[in-house]
Amino acid sequence: MKGIFVTGTDTDVGKTVAAAALVRALDGDYWKPVQSGTADLPEGDAGTVAALADLPPDRIVPTVFAYRAPLSPDQAAAEEGAVLDLATLRLPPRARPVVVEGAGGLLVPLTATETIADLMARLALPVVVVARSGLGTINHTLLTLEALARRDLPCAGIILMGPPNPRNRDAIIRFGGATILGELPHVTPLTPAAVADLARRLTLEPLRR
Repeated sequence: MKGIFVTGTDTDVGKTVAAAALVRALDGDYWKPVQSGTADLPEGDAGTVAALADLPPDRIVPTVFAYRAPLSPDQAAAEEGAVLDLATLRLPPRARPVVVEGAGGLLVPLTATETIADLMARLALPVVVVARSGLGTINHTLLTLEALARRDLPCAGIILMGPPNPRNRDAIIRFGGATILGELPHVTPLTPAAVADLARRLTLEPLRR
């Protein structure tokens, strides 16, 4: 398995925590190719995942495009007069699976004409969708699954973040035909040991098919 691409149904759904858990579960490397908001988080999500998954520096693939403003990457790049060239992004050759984390959701713009979905198609990795477990998740998750299917982007499964909600989970399975890889609770404090426990809650078999 070369790797997986982690996307969210929205911003702040727990995508980075889920990515850290996946890195631990797969004994993988981590890559955030595009990062915005470094003014508030100088080390970016890569720094967060390195700390949470207890990764040495050589297990982190360097971010290629990083911008200071907490905006969509196209807007953040424009504020700096920078150009994000999607053609330069290629999956790095690694001995371990690479967990690639996107920026926000599937249709977040990267350039004037390209979105995260175009980056997914370019990297050609199975997609893991991270979604909230609570109110609103059925609609957001099903819309994301529909957008993936319309673009022939394979969804390897869904991770639900938050308190268990069997009715929402079952509706997503029933209407979306999705595989649930795990239901991960919010954890405080969020430590490497806590993330290791979250990793053990994940079902990895669908990722290895």
